[in-house]
Amino acid sequence: MDIRISRVLPLMLCFTGCVVLAAARADDYPQWRGPQRSGISRETGLLKAWPKEGPKLQWQVKDVGYGFGAPAVAGDRIYLISNKGSDNEFVQALSGKDGQRLWSTKIGAVGSPNQMPSYPAARSTPTVDGELLYVLGSDGDLACLESATGKVRWQKNVRKEFGGQPGIWAYSESPLVDGDAVVCTPGGSQATLLALNKKTGGVIWQSALPGADQAAYASITVARLGGVRQYVQFLKNGVVGVDPQTGKFLWRFDKTADKRMGGNIGTPVSFNDYVYSASGMVAGGLAHIQAKNGSFEAEPVYVSRKLPMSIGGAVKVGDNLYGTSNNVLMCIDFATGVIKWEDRSIGPGALCYADGRLYLHGEAGGVALVEAVSEGYREKGQFTPPNPPERNRTQAWAYPVVANGRLYIRDLGSLWCYDVKDAKSAKQLHDKQSSHSK
Repeated sequence: MDIRISRVLPLMLCFTGCVVLAAARADDYPQWRGPQRSGISRETGLLKAWPKEGPKLQWQVKDVGYGFGAPAVAGDRIYLISNKGSDNEFVQALSGKDGQRLWSTKIGAVGSPNQMPSYPAARSTPTVDGELLYVLGSDGDLACLESATGKVRWQKNVRKEFGGQPGIWAYSESPLVDGDAVVCTPGGSQATLLALNKKTGGVIWQSALPGADQAAYASITVARLGGVRQYVQFLKNGVVGVDPQTGKFLWRFDKTADKRMGGNIGTPVSFNDYVYSASGMVAGGLAHIQAKNGSFEAEPVYVSRKLPMSIGGAVKVGDNLYGTSNNVLMCIDFATGVIKWEDRSIGPGALCYADGRLYLHGEAGGVALVEAVSEGYREKGQFTPPNPPERNRTQAWAYPVVANGRLYIRDLGSLWCYDVKDAKSAKQLHDKQSSHSK
C-alpha cells in the first residue's frame, strides 16, 4: 500500500461518530442524505398523512438543468448540480421561496459521455459548509465555491491531477467535509481516496488502497467501528474502512460488491460495529467490523439477494432497516436480516426519513408517505408530481429531501417544492413556547 501524507489531519471526534457541518440549522439538509449522511431529516411537526392529491405544491421549476443528483438545502437556499448538454456541468443556487435561480457556475463537462448503458448526466449532491460549498462533477471536477455568490475559491480535477479512475457511469460521489478536510474518492493507483485542505485545496493525504480499486458511486460516511473512528466507502471491489487522519487502509468487505460492473451505488449504513451495504446485481448484507491483534476484520453476519439493494439506498430507524428491492418496499431487522414486512408500494425508489415517516420517491416518478413501523406497511399518502419530464429510458433516481417544512422532489430537469409542515402542530408549539416565555 502506498500512502503519501503531507501532514497529519487534526480531526474533531463527534460523539455520534458522524460529521456535523458548520453553521447548519437543525432543519437544514445541507449535504448528501442529510445532516449525518444517514438519510434522516431532523424535521418535526410534519403532516402525519397527506390528502388524496398530495401535500400543497408551493412551486415547480422546470428548467433546473438535467441531472440525477438530489438538492442540498441550507437556510433559504437550495443547491443543485446539473448539466446542459455534455459540455456544461454546473452548480446553481435557487431561492427556497420560489425556486428562482440566484447564481450558476460552470465547473466542467459531463464525465464519460459515451458510457454504456448510456445515462450521461450530472449525478452528485453539493455539500454546504457555512459560507462555502463543495461539489464533485461527473468528470472529476472538485470545486470549492462561495455559497453566497458561486465564486470559485479553488478547483482541481481528480481524474487528471490524481490519476483518478471512475466507474462506467462517471463520478457520482458527493464530497465529504470533515473538520478541516474535504474528502472524496478519485479511485485508481495514486489516490483511491483523497483528503484536501478545504480552504486551500492543498493535499493532506492521498491513499492508494490495495488493488488500485476503481471508484464506484457511493459517498463516504464517518463511523466508529471497533472503537476507532473511520471513513467508510463502497468501492468497485467492496466496502472499505480507512483511517481519517492518514488514509491508511483498515479493512474490506466484498460479499455485497458487484466486481464485474462496479454498480455499487447505495451509501453504506453503519451502526455500532456493523455496516450494511448492498448492490442491485449481487446482494445486501451486514458486516461485523472487529479489531483483533492491532488490525481489523470484516465478518459477514448475513448476505442475501432478498434484502434492500436498490439504487435508492436504505435508512435505519430504531432496530429496523427500510429500503426497496425487487419492486417492493421492505422493513428488515437490521441485526439479523429477518424481513418483517414487504409491500409493492410504488415500486423501487429512493427514500429518506423524517418525523416518524418514510418519504419514498419511486423510480416511476410517484411519491409516497409510509409510517416507519415494524408491524406492517401503513401508507399515509401517495401522489404523482404534475407535469413530469420526458424520461425516455431513464428513471426518477433523485433522492427526496425534507428540510425546513418542505419536501423537495427532483426528476431530471424539474424540481418540485411541497409544504409538508403540519400547521396545527406548528401553532400548538408556538402557543406552548409563548406560554413558557411569559
